[in-house]
Amino acid sequence: MEIYGTFGPACTSLPVLTEMFRSGMCGLRLNLSHRSLEESRDWLELAQKAAGACGRTSQILMDLQGPELRVGREGLPLELPEGETLPLSTLRLPPVLLEQLRPGQELLLDDGKLQAIVGEGETCRVVRGGTLLPRKSVAAPGLDVRLPALTEEDHRNLRLAAQMGVTGVMQSFVRGREDLLALREALRQYGGEHIRIFAKVENRQGLETLPEWIDLADCIVIARGDLGNAVPLWQLPAIQKGIAALCIARGKPFLVVTQLLASMEERAVPTRAEVSDIFNAVLDGAWALMLTGETAAGRYPAEAMAYLCNTVVEAMRFLQMGKE
Repeated sequence: MEIYGTFGPACTSLPVLTEMFRSGMCGLRLNLSHRSLEESRDWLELAQKAAGACGRTSQILMDLQGPELRVGREGLPLELPEGETLPLSTLRLPPVLLEQLRPGQELLLDDGKLQAIVGEGETCRVVRGGTLLPRKSVAAPGLDVRLPALTEEDHRNLRLAAQMGVTGVMQSFVRGREDLLALREALRQYGGEHIRIFAKVENRQGLETLPEWIDLADCIVIARGDLGNAVPLWQLPAIQKGIAALCIARGKPFLVVTQLLASMEERAVPTRAEVSDIFNAVLDGAWALMLTGETAAGRYPAEAMAYLCNTVVEAMRFLQMGKE
């Protein structure tokens, strides 16, 4: 089974990365919505050095921005007080989204941690407050915003992927076959035919068309952050299990990600529910699991990875006992 962490300031030191690899991590995800592949060269070298100290080679997954909406950088971070009415410009929304907003539209920011409702006169009311950080995701449920499969920045990163040792590319917000065909062609053009494609299910369109494009990906990613914004949260477990069942029926590996150990961004010990969530993902047939904020920005990156790996080992042992 493949187990991944995510690069970030919390884990980019040799001792921490080495401890994570020693626990059982096989590689790391690089979120290219925050920094380019070229800017991350030192992180990639550090990962390979840490993996080498444990007698292995690090897998590197680069997560493309793709057709994803994010807030800008200027004026952020900023505190959004709950219940306050603010100018819509405060949220630093992308222009392509602003053009389509109408009063009453719900906005979910930073994987839904923050929520606002668009008001009259280019204002918004903060329903769920907190700190809005630069380049965080923004979703507008029910609104169809047309964006290209690959941005210019995606193409710049793809040109460097093969020479910088990238082993997998995560395509965000896959909507249909055309998105993955565009990525396959770009990889071929830039000499990265051998690089695996991890296709992320993150919106309703991608979820509904999954049976039509599942064959074009090397791995399906059940990306519960944005997917949990696109559907009522209480429906997400059934959707996750439905995707898992489809992948197993079609012989396609799948990866589960987002908030596996979210409490460990602040606490040294996870909740019982989080450990059960990981255990059940393995029992459902997951081929890979990934931590995101827990290792990128959390207070206990190495400890979180150890809990993930130990829980996976226990789940695999349980599965093996059932076969004996």
